[in-house]
Amino acid sequence: MRSGRCRGSSTSAPRRRSGAGSRSSTSSCTSASVPGRRRYRTATLVSKDDLLSRFIQATTSDAGEVDYKHLRDMILNIVMAGKDPTAGALAWFLYMMCKHPEVQEKISEEAADAGEATSSIDDFSRSLTEEALNKMHYLHAALTETLRLYPSLPLDNKECFSDDILPNGFSVGKGDIVFYAPYAMGRMERLWGEDAIVFRPERWLNERGEFLPESPFKFTAFQAGPRICLGKEFAYRQMKIFAAVLLRFFVLALCDKDESVNYRTMITLYIDQGLHLTATARGIV
Repeated sequence: MRSGRCRGSSTSAPRRRSGAGSRSSTSSCTSASVPGRRRYRTATLVSKDDLLSRFIQATTSDAGEVDYKHLRDMILNIVMAGKDPTAGALAWFLYMMCKHPEVQEKISEEAADAGEATSSIDDFSRSLTEEALNKMHYLHAALTETLRLYPSLPLDNKECFSDDILPNGFSVGKGDIVFYAPYAMGRMERLWGEDAIVFRPERWLNERGEFLPESPFKFTAFQAGPRICLGKEFAYRQMKIFAAVLLRFFVLALCDKDESVNYRTMITLYIDQGLHLTATARGIV
């Protein structure tokens, strides 16, 4: 990023049409899967562990009626929320690793200490138990620092259900739409200090090197309160496994070391034109 300010992005008509077509295709695929799963007998649904089956059990009325649109929207929300934000966050994380090789080396060393001492990627991956992942405080801090600067959802909004007064004294009315910007909040000096735009994982660690979380109302990448992201811990687990394996066995570098990528704002924050990097094996014996 060349600037700490979030600028608007122009979206061409073809891109908008492409996005609309993708959403339509995803919605159609999701809509088709719901009635198909509903044909199973109740006993069969009970024995299944997938979310769609569980949602059908939970939302079917006493008369056996199913709100297909509600189910479709729930599944579509899970698909979108569980894939795009995590993929985008990992892309920004890898960019930060390339820009900060000293952080990359610290994470590699931490992963080596937490996981099994082996030259096999498969064996190392299997050794990343919950206990091992919980030892990786520096990796957790680096991922969180990435999300502070590059939140997957850079702009969000809420609808007011009743008249209210915000903590700063600003009045809002029923039906008002209130926007907040995690991207901007993550770069505010009054929240994060004079080095707010600096990538520094250590800001998340205490004197013992243990991860020290901030209030979710300050670090808003996963929202806060009753609407906090239900998949937060699962997202962290996915990202930590991916990052630990990758940085344990490979050294990452940008193809163009002087390159500064830019972002493309859609629903989630993407790296414009993708991330071009090289991965060199560490030669672990």
